[in-house]
Amino acid sequence: MARWPSVFLPGLLLLLGQVLLLVKWAAFPGKVAFQTSPLGGVLVLPQSGERPAQPAQLGGSRGGLPTDRLAELGRTEERPQQACVGVVTVLSDIIRHFNPSVLLPVCPPGERAEARHGAEDLWVQAKELVRSLKENVHLDFQNDWKLISVFFSNASQCHLGASAQQERSETGGLDELTAALDYLHQEVPKAFVNLVDLSEAAGVSHGHQGSRLRDGPLAPQLSPQPSPYRLILTRSPPAEHDRCSEATSKLPKAVMQGASPETWETLLAASKYSEQELFTVVFQPLFRSAPAPPPGTRPLQDPATLALNLWTSMLEPAGQKAEPFSEGERRPVKCPTQESPYLFTYRNSNYTPSSSKPYERVEEREGAAVGCPDMEPSHSIPTSVHRLKPADIQVIGALGDSLTAGNGAGSKPADVLDVLTQYRGLSWSVGGDQDISTVTTLANILREFNPSLKGFSVGKGKENHPNAFLNQAVAGARAENLPAQARRLVDLMKNDTRINFQEDWKIITLFIGGNDLCDFCNDPAHFSPQNFTGRIAEALDTLHAEVPRAFVNLVTVLEIVNLRELYQDKRVYCPRLILSSLCPCVLKFDDNSTELNALIELNKKYQEGTHQLVESGRYDTREDFTVVVQPFLEKVDMPKTSEGLPDSSFFAPDCFHFHSKTHARVASALWNNMLEPVGQKTAQNNFENKIHITCPSQVWPFLSTYRNSAQGHGTWLPCRDRTPSASPPSSVHALRPADIQVVAALGDSLTAGNGIGSKPDDLHDVATQYRGLSYSSGGDSTLENVTTLPNILREFNGNLTGYAVGTGDANDTNAFLNQAVPGTKAEELMSQVQTLVKRMKNDHRVNFQEDWKVITVLIGNSDLCDYCTDSNLYSAANFFNHLRNALDILHREVPRALVNVVDFMSPSVMRQVFLGNPDKCPVQRASLLCHCVLTPREGSQELARLEAVARAYQSSKRELVESGRYDTREDFSVVLQPFLQRVRLPTLANGRLDMSFFAPDCIHPSQKFHSQLSRALWVNMFQPLGRKTDTLDLTAETPLSCPTQNEPFLRTLRNSNYTYPTKPAIENWGSDFLCTEWSPSKSVPTSVHQLQPADINVVAALGDSLTTAVGARSSNSSDSATSWRGLSWSIGGDGVLETHTTLPNILKKFNPHLRGFSTGTREETAGLNAAVEGARARDMPAQARNLVARMKSSPEINLEKDWKLITLFIGGNDLCHYCENPEAHSPAEYVRHLQQALDILYEELPRTFVNVVEVMELTGLHQGQGGKCAMPLAAQSNCTCLRGSQEKSPEMQELKKVNWHFQSELSRFNYEPRYMQRDDFAVVVQPFFQNTFVPLNDRGGADLTFFSEDCSYFSERGHAEMAIALWNNMLEPVGHKTTSNNFTHSRTKLRCPSPESPYLYTLKNSRLLMDQPEESSTALYWAVPVAAGAGLAVGVGVAVAWRAVRGRKRTEPPMSLNAMSF
Repeated sequence: MARWPSVFLPGLLLLLGQVLLLVKWAAFPGKVAFQTSPLGGVLVLPQSGERPAQPAQLGGSRGGLPTDRLAELGRTEERPQQACVGVVTVLSDIIRHFNPSVLLPVCPPGERAEARHGAEDLWVQAKELVRSLKENVHLDFQNDWKLISVFFSNASQCHLGASAQQERSETGGLDELTAALDYLHQEVPKAFVNLVDLSEAAGVSHGHQGSRLRDGPLAPQLSPQPSPYRLILTRSPPAEHDRCSEATSKLPKAVMQGASPETWETLLAASKYSEQELFTVVFQPLFRSAPAPPPGTRPLQDPATLALNLWTSMLEPAGQKAEPFSEGERRPVKCPTQESPYLFTYRNSNYTPSSSKPYERVEEREGAAVGCPDMEPSHSIPTSVHRLKPADIQVIGALGDSLTAGNGAGSKPADVLDVLTQYRGLSWSVGGDQDISTVTTLANILREFNPSLKGFSVGKGKENHPNAFLNQAVAGARAENLPAQARRLVDLMKNDTRINFQEDWKIITLFIGGNDLCDFCNDPAHFSPQNFTGRIAEALDTLHAEVPRAFVNLVTVLEIVNLRELYQDKRVYCPRLILSSLCPCVLKFDDNSTELNALIELNKKYQEGTHQLVESGRYDTREDFTVVVQPFLEKVDMPKTSEGLPDSSFFAPDCFHFHSKTHARVASALWNNMLEPVGQKTAQNNFENKIHITCPSQVWPFLSTYRNSAQGHGTWLPCRDRTPSASPPSSVHALRPADIQVVAALGDSLTAGNGIGSKPDDLHDVATQYRGLSYSSGGDSTLENVTTLPNILREFNGNLTGYAVGTGDANDTNAFLNQAVPGTKAEELMSQVQTLVKRMKNDHRVNFQEDWKVITVLIGNSDLCDYCTDSNLYSAANFFNHLRNALDILHREVPRALVNVVDFMSPSVMRQVFLGNPDKCPVQRASLLCHCVLTPREGSQELARLEAVARAYQSSKRELVESGRYDTREDFSVVLQPFLQRVRLPTLANGRLDMSFFAPDCIHPSQKFHSQLSRALWVNMFQPLGRKTDTLDLTAETPLSCPTQNEPFLRTLRNSNYTYPTKPAIENWGSDFLCTEWSPSKSVPTSVHQLQPADINVVAALGDSLTTAVGARSSNSSDSATSWRGLSWSIGGDGVLETHTTLPNILKKFNPHLRGFSTGTREETAGLNAAVEGARARDMPAQARNLVARMKSSPEINLEKDWKLITLFIGGNDLCHYCENPEAHSPAEYVRHLQQALDILYEELPRTFVNVVEVMELTGLHQGQGGKCAMPLAAQSNCTCLRGSQEKSPEMQELKKVNWHFQSELSRFNYEPRYMQRDDFAVVVQPFFQNTFVPLNDRGGADLTFFSEDCSYFSERGHAEMAIALWNNMLEPVGHKTTSNNFTHSRTKLRCPSPESPYLYTLKNSRLLMDQPEESSTALYWAVPVAAGAGLAVGVGVAVAWRAVRGRKRTEPPMSLNAMSF
């Protein structure tokens, strides 16, 4: 862009007077009062001599002008002539400081000016001015630079809409101004023209008529959109007193004041005046907002201040001019700088109008979607405001200020003038433009629930416009204006025929306070918190006294200090003059100043006072009226852009009012607040992100009030059909909720209600049995306040009986048919059943034969709490039997009954809550509360066993119910309700568990939890079998299900059209191979530490009958001695991996040419399986020599080059005969024999990887099956050390110790130095058998599918699991190997070598130091490990181990408190 030729401070200063300044004569000390008079004067700089190139060359001091001379010049006489002289003298004095040759100014006489009135004379004045310039003999008209200042007044700023009379009297003021500037442009060369607005200085009256700047070449740019205000050149003073109220004039005045500079700058920068090289016009904004002057005075500036501000503005870039200073501020005169020596024009300022500046976000309307499941009104019109659903609301209204009126809500960016437009149809609380899909407002949300809603505003207009309807907010209003607004609103509702004033439910939203805070510093007493709250109370009192059926939202004032962030950040464009005019008390004080702190404190007191007013109960004296404080605006941070800047797109162009996007988000936040219970309402919002519109709770679908928020644990029942069957049903499969006449319950402390109502810190009170609050049998209060199964059923049948009330034990009369007893175990359930049946038969309130009964049974947690004290007594098999016996009695003796069997809560949930909150839970009493669940350490064998048994308990319940045993009668059924199988615990915002769901002992559920249990049970009862929910989410809103016309019955097996599932037969025990990388090394490795599976050419094995696979596939007892070597876990090669899982079959996937594996059952096909039935450790050296000989003699094996994998597993027989000769079978002898075998392999075989598998635990073998498996006496008699031994006998304890030493000593082979001397040989101990358990079936008994038919050996399934465990161990680093086995069926359990770790793990490539002992790996706590039978002597069977005893067995059962355990 070409540089504009320098415009210097030169030649001529002409003051083309204010066109028609309407100010009366008044005497102000030290000020000049301007009358209606053009100010004119001439300063001539002769062209003789060289004109300087820049101000610095004009001569004079560079340090600034002395202010005493300027002050003296300011004290002029109070006459127009002197006023003119004062201003132009100051300017000429400044210019003379740079150029002494400037001509003295000459002001015209006052009489001449007085003859002219009206904007139409402006062109005449310009013409006279040009003539006088041309005639001046001291002026070189063509060559001298001239400075011309045009002063005008921007007047009418009060009533935004002109009357018809005003319209007719206005003239084209903009035409006149344009004509005058055009004439100067045409006639005057080398001119710099200042355009100055003197509205503030002149104190223009706000009530007079004026001339609109409506037509002419500048008009289209001035106001591109229709605007309710006009930029007016003043005419004559009004004849009547100014009657504009401050409230209605403040906003237009601020917008006019702020908009004018921006408007004029935009117009002039784009005009033809800025295209010339020798002529320009620049708008100079000289005045800032100030408090209104006292009546009878004028806010004039003295001539010196006016002149200094004008000079300073000329030296500042367009669009970046600083705020002018007042006459009280004495500042040095601003000087040009070396970098910026010129007067600033639009071109050399590189000025870009704000309307042309890029905006990150395009203005758009923000819609939403409302897809709530329940959008129906109440069944009948409610009479209580505390039972008001959104769809019940018929009328909506609002009171407030410009934020509710919608000022600027739909304005386009930078259209500051349009902020005066009130977009009431977009208003957050009452606007009704379009619909919710495009415009989010409270009214549009409510119209989704009730399309017939009335009262909302549409379009634009003031509060008295028909479009406003019941939006009676007034722009500029303060709290003192609310009573009048309330009066108008009430009158409108009473007189509008569309509104049934007495019957229609109404929502009225009141929001006020911003303007009070913005003006508080001008009169702190007037804007005190007491006055603020008092005025609101007056308005609410009017509504309370006169308006029936109303719900009033009182929205607390926002935290207005955040506005400062937008105001202070200069990187964000905002019309700061408007902001400072609208809200001076928030913006004009320094950070941390006393005044600002006072504002912040006042803001808080406004909010607190609002709460106190409503919470006093003043407006809760009628059932059909309430006021609720909605605090969602109390803490709102300034929205930010992605760059971290304040986001002005949330605001109207004045950066003060809400834009439509903010209106949308505020509407959503208000709606959400209305649904949130009092005390839990959101007070802090982040409007940067769109706020999701929540739906009314299906549990409690009413608008929240102070009274209904206290219900806490109640539930709303939405069911319309609550009728019973036409006649009492004879079939349980046609049972409706209203048919039920009796409820009963059996169980432990959870059903008895221990601790439900206990206070958080009252641990001792957990012993109290709050039976009236129990989920399945409590009947305290009503469903509105207490959610229980009986309270739900009482909504269908008010004559229901059997429920418990209050507190007490099972023998109290209050308990009635709740016969649960704390601490009850399954074996005691039968006693409860007998007592219950007796009570039902003998109580006159129960018609035992005719009444339909619902009986809920929950049992099992107390059994688990004591399981570890006697695992046989609390076995899953016994649990099954006890439950069956109890249900059998009910089935046999109770007619017309539906029995709910509820799953118990997983022990892992109890542990997570109790152990995860040591600061709140009595962890020191864990052994007393629930010893076997709470005391085992994480990952321990005890915990794994406990969880396996818990799953077995659940399977037992399922198996019993699905057996069909209780579906033999038409009037009786047992249904499993599985909602407690999985529990999702609630968490707080900080990630910690929400302990309000639990009693003080952290074990028993609180009332909050019981409410969810009740809802979940009810929902389960209506869900068909096969589709029942098995998960309880404690934080979810669970609505109560309702019977429907098509599905009116409680669900049973038959009316669910359901068939119990049968387990599919497993065809084989193969595995799926999912590895993607199985190539061998690029070259045959020379190091065993770089050995990949595909590099292995030969497999071999040493061991006993477990390796020869005796009984792996026996079909009858006579075949049990057959060795199925082809199925052996470590060496078998029958079939393929997909049908037979063995180690060789896995390796064949990597190397199809693998050799050495066994097939079939014959000796000839044994391959390199050197194992012998009945072998002991002493036989291992012989087996090793035999194996070496076979390898050397095999023509298929290249002894030197082929890589060999040998698996050695031995020790079961050694343990069985340890007691016969402890010295011969000692751990030392055991290890010595194995080391001899390994030495032979080390010395004879190159390129060898040896797996040494740890011996399993073999204690308790004779008890393993509990008589359910026919173990040959010969097998038991040949395992001498187990015969007749008791678990706690000294002999058995000694055997356990020896077993452990076998394992411990064997693990040392990992670190044996002698086997580390060669790089092509390694011994690795694989410990997957270190912790062994019997695998359990669904009933909790030993899963016999893992064993041969005589229970002496592993079946093919057992071999498959061992192969998987061995393979996975081989791919785990030493020190981190799994020490147990996951004996659960899955075809995808095989691990794969990874690209990062493709090798079989050895000590060296596991990166362990030589002297590091192997870490004790943690057993998979979720796995069910298995004990295997070991090969004994020929014909000797080994029974199954049933649990691990790695640690010391507890011999004393822990103490328990019945009241404190399940």
